[in-house]
Amino acid sequence: MKSRPIAVCAAFGFVIVVMIGAIFSNWIAPYSPQEEVRIHSYHPPAKIHFRDSSGHFSIRPFVYATRAEYDENLKRIYSEDKSQKYYLRFLNSKLVTVEAPGRIYLLGTDSRGRDLFTRILFGARLSLSMAVLGALLASFLGLVMGSLSGYFGGNVDAVLMRVAEFFIMIPGLYLLLALRGALPPGLDSKQVYALIVAILALIGWGSVARVIRGLVYSIREKDFVRAAKVLGRGDAEILVRHIFPHTFSYLAIVISVSIPGFILGESALSVLGLGIQDPAVSWGNLLTESLAVAHLGMHPWITAPAILIIVTSLCFNRLGDAFSYRSQS
Repeated sequence: MKSRPIAVCAAFGFVIVVMIGAIFSNWIAPYSPQEEVRIHSYHPPAKIHFRDSSGHFSIRPFVYATRAEYDENLKRIYSEDKSQKYYLRFLNSKLVTVEAPGRIYLLGTDSRGRDLFTRILFGARLSLSMAVLGALLASFLGLVMGSLSGYFGGNVDAVLMRVAEFFIMIPGLYLLLALRGALPPGLDSKQVYALIVAILALIGWGSVARVIRGLVYSIREKDFVRAAKVLGRGDAEILVRHIFPHTFSYLAIVISVSIPGFILGESALSVLGLGIQDPAVSWGNLLTESLAVAHLGMHPWITAPAILIIVTSLCFNRLGDAFSYRSQS
């Protein structure tokens, strides 16, 4: 099916915005991801005003102070104190801040009063980088193994393809959980990060290798490859200069399509307590509070990380469809 340019541009733009937010999160985020204000637990998203309670219009946007009360069910209810307003500040060491002692929560707060917008930005750093690195490493392993299998054939092909089929045969989520669960639990965030990237690559390279094998098997019979052999080119040079470039369009599709799966894989591990945990922040461990049905009804803004994961995954899939269409045309 032909890819719609508007949808592709929108998906590409959204992915770029998310990546920019992750890269520049120190400047864009108004607070530290670990900064807690317990009196603002489960604070709803801030309302930004241009007109005050008297009807006077202000060019500078502002927020009102808030105060919390408890209803008969001991649910915390926030209301605006319209006698105190705090103006937003732009490009003042941060992209957006607010006059002290005011606070601005663009997406609300979690149970410990931490700004959810800030934590989503910092979580994007880990989740997206793990997914991208995992996809790149899986594609590289699949390229090398599949190329060796398709080019040399024989026993090399038989051994490598049986190994690839072993990883393809096992459901990815169960293999992901089994591999992570078998590792020591007392690892720091950097070690967990590296292990998750390695595990994501390990479960993803098999299917890539199978397709690359078929591509290389057909490419090796082309006239330009035969000519390179007649001229005395080595196998390594033929693979790198004449065969690998013909697989890059497929690898671009694989990378863009596999990134959503790797994001979901990291999220599953973190939600189950096997991935990134506090004090580090990832999209996965931001989902833990949204697992309670009661919270979803009373504090719906805590589902923002889940919505972002879904939209980001759909955008990467759309880009993969666009790459696939272009490679076929």
